[in-house]
Amino acid sequence: MTAKQVESEKHDGYYADGACPGLNLQVAKGQSRITRSWVFRYTSPTTRKRRELGLGSTRVRSLADARKLANDYRLQVLNGQDPKDERDKQRAVAVAARAHRITFDEAVSKCLETKSLEWKNVKHGQQWINTLTTYASPLLGKQPVELITTDLVYKVLEPIWVTKTETATRVRQRIEVVLDWCKARGYFNGENPARLKGALGELLPKAQKIKKVEHHAAIHYTQVHEFVTALHAMSGTAPLALEFMLLTAARTGEAVGARWDEIDMAAKVWTVPAERMKAGREHRVPLCSRAVEILKTMQAAQQNDFVFPGHSIQKNPHLSTGAFLAVFNRLPKFKGYTPHGLRSCFRDWASERTQFHNETLELALAHTIKNKAEAAYRRQDQLEKRAKLMQQWQQHIETANQPPSIISLQTKKR
Repeated sequence: MTAKQVESEKHDGYYADGACPGLNLQVAKGQSRITRSWVFRYTSPTTRKRRELGLGSTRVRSLADARKLANDYRLQVLNGQDPKDERDKQRAVAVAARAHRITFDEAVSKCLETKSLEWKNVKHGQQWINTLTTYASPLLGKQPVELITTDLVYKVLEPIWVTKTETATRVRQRIEVVLDWCKARGYFNGENPARLKGALGELLPKAQKIKKVEHHAAIHYTQVHEFVTALHAMSGTAPLALEFMLLTAARTGEAVGARWDEIDMAAKVWTVPAERMKAGREHRVPLCSRAVEILKTMQAAQQNDFVFPGHSIQKNPHLSTGAFLAVFNRLPKFKGYTPHGLRSCFRDWASERTQFHNETLELALAHTIKNKAEAAYRRQDQLEKRAKLMQQWQQHIETANQPPSIISLQTKKR
């Protein structure tokens, strides 16, 4: 059979190709046109029955292509396989794969449903969504996750890796988490293309080498008396809350989210539950005498379950973090400083002016112990020692013109 004969045959029926056993040209004459297609006819090695397998129209598959495909099927028959059954299996696998396919945007949505249980607040989840939507979704969003490559992830990160290093590192980590979630659920196999230890790590400069370290602006510990004196001249809840935060070395979220059921006025202890702590562990805070005074002031005007209620109880049941920044902005000398910097102020004072052990200072700040072995053996929170530390911190705050001498740790002689 020649290509010219294939195109010129007009009578209905099957026409065997003498050059390739089993290959047939099927001609079907309709009312308006003639259709020509290829058919492979064979005896199934499994059932011993005659079968036909369509190879497509002559318009899309040439005689040479049809012969090649028919020869491949003949080889399957010789190997004891039924070509039609094998093709049906491959199609079924392809259909199942498409049904199990998921795009990156879909994966983000499903992954966040699971991860949201780990987050301490809604803001954390919103940060995930915002960064992935802004930086990853434009390039990866519509891509099936099994088709995402290291090169694609690199194209997401490269424009911001140097200019917005901190953001870029978080974007990469979040892409990696989403793709790890996909891999665990069988949406793709192989290495995670967002994994830094591998090809991606070789393509991007090390973040710690190029990242600009920007510390929170902190008041110097010699200025805290002046700062607190300025707070006392202000009215409202925010100045009191900011002073309470200073006296307890608490984080902003811990202070504004403080509830009355966390306060033990008799024991002078504030117990912050694990779900509101950065390290995810319950933290006991000793309350100095001035911190207790502030609590009594707030208790006298208690409005809801929060120690420091917001201006609009229905919309904002507790004070907003923005209220602290507003206080700083109202004090010309301290404008530009940050609430979180108060913790640095406390840490600098404690290191320079006291002889308390570093372990005690780290416990006062509720810092996570990076050494796992040390963390496993640390059972106590040194509450009594920290109570003395925080009372000395209050004395320092209340005294003007601090001398440079070191305050000794008072211990009872045995």
